[in-house]
Amino acid sequence: MTAPQMFPGFDGLLTLSRRDGVDIRPTLLRVLTDLYVQTNTHSTEEEQHFVELTSRLIDQVDDATRAAVRARLSIYPRTPAAIMSRLRLHACAQPRTPSATKPAPPAAETKPRTIAMSMESREAAEISRMFFAANARDRALILHDLATAPLRPSPRVHPSRAARAIETLHMAAFAADIDNFTAELGETLILPARIAERVVKDPGGEPLACAVKAVGMSSKIFQQVLLFLDPAIGTSVIAVYRLSRLYDLLNERSARIMLAAWRGATLTEARAKYRPALYDDERRRGRTASAHGHPGVAQPDAAVITRGTGRDSSGS
Repeated sequence: MTAPQMFPGFDGLLTLSRRDGVDIRPTLLRVLTDLYVQTNTHSTEEEQHFVELTSRLIDQVDDATRAAVRARLSIYPRTPAAIMSRLRLHACAQPRTPSATKPAPPAAETKPRTIAMSMESREAAEISRMFFAANARDRALILHDLATAPLRPSPRVHPSRAARAIETLHMAAFAADIDNFTAELGETLILPARIAERVVKDPGGEPLACAVKAVGMSSKIFQQVLLFLDPAIGTSVIAVYRLSRLYDLLNERSARIMLAAWRGATLTEARAKYRPALYDDERRRGRTASAHGHPGVAQPDAAVITRGTGRDSSGS
């Protein structure tokens, strides 16, 4: 069954989530739930697809994620009955220990520790593709859920390097110099020129917000960047307000996870273009060239012409 446009990329992400390495199933379930409850009505096809995807994820995530999703769906009037029944079943199956006999956990173990895993290149490419393909509302939801995802963010930019970059970006934006702005951003975040250009010129503005948040730009400077860098955004009061609000709420960790996804996505493209050279490639090319011969060079089977006579060596 073809996935509705409401859930782009989730089938591919579900396949990747079953591989060894990064477990992004809790994040997928939260994003999927948030997307579903944002709409008041759903077609039969959308509801069936939601039930299919959610049912697979509910059985595979932790109790805390199921509890959060159950709380979210319990106040939504159009939650499919099959999903609520499955969530209640899991809630009833949890072991209940009397509080009087339950030993208190050690102080160091009061909060569960989440081990952040590095993204593999295919997972990074899928997250990046899903983010760029989403609309403004869905991008905000993705960034919100990335804050608690068990994914390793990119390292922070060194403070001195970040300070120089922010000053350069600020001046380039004030001069509406998109080329220099893009070049400085790509160099600071170690992004290829093509990705940096896509981030800066994205019409929605969310990728740009992620990028400069990863650099450490303040909200005040970011608002000035919005006003001067791109007239399409700077002349729209609604766009500036929306992106400024998003920037204030944007978690730095979410921005650095998205940066890691952009970097990882470039590795997938590079590997697809890369063809390893064999040790005897040069020999093979040489043998192929010899087999076709060279212009002006006599071949072994060619007749030998005697100089000055115009006759061949057989004397005929």
